[in-house]
Amino acid sequence: METRPVVFGEVLFDVFPDGTEVMGGAPFNVAWHLQAFGLRPLFVSRVGDDALGHAIRDAMRQWGMDLAGVQTDPVHQTGTVKVSLREGEPTFEIKADRAYDHVDPDQLPDLPEGSLLYHGSLALREADSRTALTRIKEASNLRAFVDVNLRPPWWEKETVLALVQAATWVKINADELALLVPEGGDRPEQARLLQEQFGLQGVFVTEGAAGAFARAPAADLHRVRPRGGIQIVDAVGAGDAFAAVLILGLTRGWPLQQGLDRAQAFASAMVGQQGATVQDPTFYQPFRDDWSL
Repeated sequence: METRPVVFGEVLFDVFPDGTEVMGGAPFNVAWHLQAFGLRPLFVSRVGDDALGHAIRDAMRQWGMDLAGVQTDPVHQTGTVKVSLREGEPTFEIKADRAYDHVDPDQLPDLPEGSLLYHGSLALREADSRTALTRIKEASNLRAFVDVNLRPPWWEKETVLALVQAATWVKINADELALLVPEGGDRPEQARLLQEQFGLQGVFVTEGAAGAFARAPAADLHRVRPRGGIQIVDAVGAGDAFAAVLILGLTRGWPLQQGLDRAQAFASAMVGQQGATVQDPTFYQPFRDDWSL
C-alpha cells in the first residue's frame, strides 16, 4: 500500500505588495502539491475562526483535501506574512502568536501507520505546537523529512539541530546550511558533515538559480541545474514545490537523480506563478502525465 504522508505545520496567507493574498506556509504548500499529485496527505495545523481561516478550509475542501487534522482556534487569528520582493527574491515579515502556533495535542487525528512525516521549524516557535509534534512522533513510527526554514528571529541553532537529529531526510538551502555547519569548506563538505553527524539517509541542498544537490546514504553526490529561459514571477514557494516532489519520489521509490530532476522541473514551473499554490488542476496535469501518476 502506498504511504500517506503526514504534513505538520503552518498555514497562512502571504500578502504581496500589491495587496494580493495567496494561501501559503511551507507545510501547507507541500500538502497542497502532494494532494494534486495524488498522495492524499493528512495536513495537521490550526486556523483562526475568522475569514482567512474559513477561506483556507473552503479551499482545502474544494481541492479534495482531508480536513481531519485542521483545528479551529477561537482565540488566535489565522497566520499572515507580509511578502516583499527584491529582484524576484522574497523577504518575509511573519506575524507572531497565530493559530498555527497553538496546535492542540489533544485534538490530533488518527495517524496513518508507516508513513512519512514532513515538518519544518517555523511552526515550532511556541510550546503548544512543539508538544503536538512530539505527540505525533511518540504515537507513530513515522520517518521524518525535515524542511529547515530559518526565519529570523524565530529560530535557535540548538533547537533546529535537535530536529535534524530526529530526521531521516533534511532539505535545506545553501545559506541555512552555512549557518548550521559553518566549519565546512564548501557546500558539499558542509552537507557531508551534517549527514554524517546525524546519520541522515539524505541531505537535499537547494542553491537558487544554481539548482540543487543531494547526498545519498552511500555518500554519492547528485546534482541538478535548472533549464535556461525560465520566466520568474516570484520565488515564493519554490523550495516547497521542490520538497513536495522529493517526498513524492521517496514514497514512489524513484531513483535519487530522477527525483531531483523532477523536483527541479516542478520548482522551475512554480516560479512562473505568483504565490506558492496554484488552484488550477491543469497546471499539474503535464507533470502527472510525464511521471505516470
